[in-house]
Amino acid sequence: MEKLAKLYIDEIVTRHGVPLSIVSDRDSRFTSTFWQSFQRELGSRVKLSTTYHPQTDGQSERTIQTLEDMLRACAIDFSGSWEGHLPLIEFAYNNSYHASIQVAPYEALYGRKCRTPLCWNEVGEKQLAGPEIVQQTTDKINQIRERLKIAQDRQKSYADKRQKPIEFQVGDKVMLKISPWKGVVRFRKRGKLSPRYIGPYKIIKRVGEVAYKLELPEELQGIHNTFHVSNLRKCLADESTEVTLKDVKVDNTLSYIEEPEAIVDRKVRKLRNKEITLVKVQWRHHRGPEATWEPEKEMRVKHPHLFT
Repeated sequence: MEKLAKLYIDEIVTRHGVPLSIVSDRDSRFTSTFWQSFQRELGSRVKLSTTYHPQTDGQSERTIQTLEDMLRACAIDFSGSWEGHLPLIEFAYNNSYHASIQVAPYEALYGRKCRTPLCWNEVGEKQLAGPEIVQQTTDKINQIRERLKIAQDRQKSYADKRQKPIEFQVGDKVMLKISPWKGVVRFRKRGKLSPRYIGPYKIIKRVGEVAYKLELPEELQGIHNTFHVSNLRKCLADESTEVTLKDVKVDNTLSYIEEPEAIVDRKVRKLRNKEITLVKVQWRHHRGPEATWEPEKEMRVKHPHLFT
């Protein structure tokens, strides 16, 4: 924590001053008493994201992916000397137009455009014929900006495909998405099954444009009651078919562990050089059609009580 505080002073405070507020996820370093008291002494408010709100900093995550994409392309273009061009990459990124803020990051931060000896406006457009080092720098920056635009367009297309305009009203009943534990053996061959939902729960408040506060039961009191719209589905079923949490043990990340209930069938799969014995497993929270075939050897190791 002392190292983190020193990095914060050296890299953030000395360059940009003390921020009024900081939005971050619930990493153990940011939820610690030291970090909270440290920011309180500096006069900054720490705004933590909700416990299960994966798109709180979606724009930051998309920006990081854009930078990774651009750096990967530049590493190929500049071959062995690409790390020497990192200052130019930083300069080109900070002085390129961003549609989300309608200006370049440098202009948004300092309130004015950056004064530069490099006269470039659009990718590939060169207006300066000066000393060799200036000309080389101009060429490199134009190349970097071209790669940056390609990376931004690619990431924008990825984000646009996954956006769904979903909206609810206060008082609506919604189903809440939960995720099965990813390490269970039955997911190894056929992938994750369709996501399951619990509820319905009543919406009691809208928080911003894409988050809603739900009226959760006592079993979920340890979970923050504000969720992103991507984790909600409109409840169209009868309330008599409500899925309760008495049999489904959900942790604070809204995940549960699938447990096998019984073995309902057995078969032998013959391969070219060997035979594999498979068992059909009925899982506790799924009905007959959702039973899966698993290797008997692995099931005996993980769940020996099924064979007693």
